[in-house]
Amino acid sequence: MLKRLAFTLSVAAVLAASGIRATGQAPQASSRDVIVVFYDDERDVDGLAAQHGHAYGAEISARYHSALKGYAAKIPNARIDDVRRDPRVAFVSDDRAVEAFAQTLPTGVDRIDGELSPHYASNDWSAASNVVATAVAVIDTGSGPHADLNVVGGVSCQPGKSFSDGNGHGTHVAGTIGAINNGSGVVGVAPGIPIYSVRVLDNRGSGRFSDIICGIDWVTANASRLNIKVANMSLGGAGSDDGNCGNTNRDALHKAICSSVAAGVTYVVAAGNDGANMAGSVPASYNEVLSVTAAADFNGQAGGGAAATCRADVDDTPADFSNFATPGSLDEMHTIAAPGVCIYSTWKGGGYNTISGTSMASPHAAGVAALCIASGQCTGTPADVIARLRSDAAAQELSYGFEGDPNHNPAVDRAYGYLLRAGGY
Repeated sequence: MLKRLAFTLSVAAVLAASGIRATGQAPQASSRDVIVVFYDDERDVDGLAAQHGHAYGAEISARYHSALKGYAAKIPNARIDDVRRDPRVAFVSDDRAVEAFAQTLPTGVDRIDGELSPHYASNDWSAASNVVATAVAVIDTGSGPHADLNVVGGVSCQPGKSFSDGNGHGTHVAGTIGAINNGSGVVGVAPGIPIYSVRVLDNRGSGRFSDIICGIDWVTANASRLNIKVANMSLGGAGSDDGNCGNTNRDALHKAICSSVAAGVTYVVAAGNDGANMAGSVPASYNEVLSVTAAADFNGQAGGGAAATCRADVDDTPADFSNFATPGSLDEMHTIAAPGVCIYSTWKGGGYNTISGTSMASPHAAGVAALCIASGQCTGTPADVIARLRSDAAAQELSYGFEGDPNHNPAVDRAYGYLLRAGGY
């Protein structure tokens, strides 16, 4: 992230440093930087600008002939009104300062130490960069197009629609996973990672199990060829885990995910936003996925105490809307926590937006899973990847976590998991 340091020195301090005493107000500037705009029918821009230079002491720095007719200059304050009175001048505009909009390190990426990952400074996911070829599928409302994302392909399971995002939700998810580290906009957990846009939800963010299975089917068929190692699903509905990949309770969605996991794809899913036990929600309750609860964080730092920003909640605690697992249950064994409150990321139409939800927590974990796989530290099956992420999160020092995690006053009836960490991959 680009950081700009600003230094302010008072006039009095400058004078004191020079051995001069400040005895009153600072003198007013004797000239001003302005842009003089001629009427559109002016034919001799250079000649008229030169006349003003001679007549009014204009120190001309630029002349304009196409976008507008006129010039930029420093002109003595006492002569600016003379310039305005010239009948060939349409108006005089102040030459105001501007600056590049620096890239933002979102608080969520900061909170999980994403900027400490060895891959943070690179957008290169090619074989030449010594990473395991890795791509992520975003199964959502679509992703992009967006200049801050490396969307390399995809599929639409919404009839008559492209795989581009018609809602904004999927683009937001994709940005948290892999927004490019390019000095502008935002940066994701795995900057520049190839993203496949798998559109299964409509413009309202709604869909059916059949749509989602269509997306999972495409990911499974193409995972090996396209190096799709991770799939993010920030979506869900009512249901439960039969412990038998849907074969007992006839859950086609569960069966599809199990088959895709068997093909080597790690599924990272949102826990849900009902403030309830995830046991009643799918795919979060499926034992084969990594379910991600949401923690509230407002400043990207551990320790709590930061003021709430886009919505009311308490810094460094479980998000007040987040679903959870039952302590000691099988669900707790595939649960992890990540920031999910007031997350700033990419949005449809090329913009950016701040929203909250376990949908925003899940892509943090999807990005970390991709980093771990690409670095060679996560090997084996998707179950092995999930176990590694959870064990590494549990191994962090106590000061890293949040109030309500297993080390910090966990609720008797609620398990949110340890806080994810990206910095080691």
